[in-house]
Amino acid sequence: MNKAKRHEIFSRLRAENPNPMTELEYHSPFELLIAVLLSAQATDVSVNKATRKLFPVANTPESMLALGVEGLKEYIKTIGLFNAKAENAIKTCKILVEQHNSQVPETREALEALPGVGRKTANVVLNTAFRQIAMAVDTHIFRFSNRTKVAPGKNVLEVEMKLLKFVPKEFLLDAHHWMILHGRYICVARKPKCGACIIEDLCEFKEKTSD
Repeated sequence: MNKAKRHEIFSRLRAENPNPMTELEYHSPFELLIAVLLSAQATDVSVNKATRKLFPVANTPESMLALGVEGLKEYIKTIGLFNAKAENAIKTCKILVEQHNSQVPETREALEALPGVGRKTANVVLNTAFRQIAMAVDTHIFRFSNRTKVAPGKNVLEVEMKLLKFVPKEFLLDAHHWMILHGRYICVARKPKCGACIIEDLCEFKEKTSD
């Protein structure tokens, strides 16, 4: 795929949605960090349902620590892998209080040192909470990048590096959100909705559908 085509793809995605946002509900970097930690292998909808009850009670590292692992589980037991997530969230809160003055750190290294926080979670927090250029490649972005040929790669890290290299600079800050939303609602896994796609004529996917 050439440079001009990539530019046009992201121009159209931006025109359709000038201020893209994550669908996770949050009001602070800490709430976002916890929401993303909870969202691994779970839907944003299921996480939001849980955090709407959790965050009014515990929206700081101290207040979440006060709940303890068992107390936190009561709020997040509807989310997949909630046992491990509760353990990781409480350990993370402890580190935030003890090592970071109860603030969410703004560097990848410090974020990835937190229990349950991998590269993708760190990228989401850096990009969404702190508006740093970072590319969190989830299943939707991986599919979008490979299907359209915007940034094909064999694995998540390869796609991440190619996106950072190939997405035109003016779109880098918000590209992650545009691709997730497009992958979630249009370029869906089983049968992409090519007929409803605003970049269908630019996309290099060979097996387009008529839907």
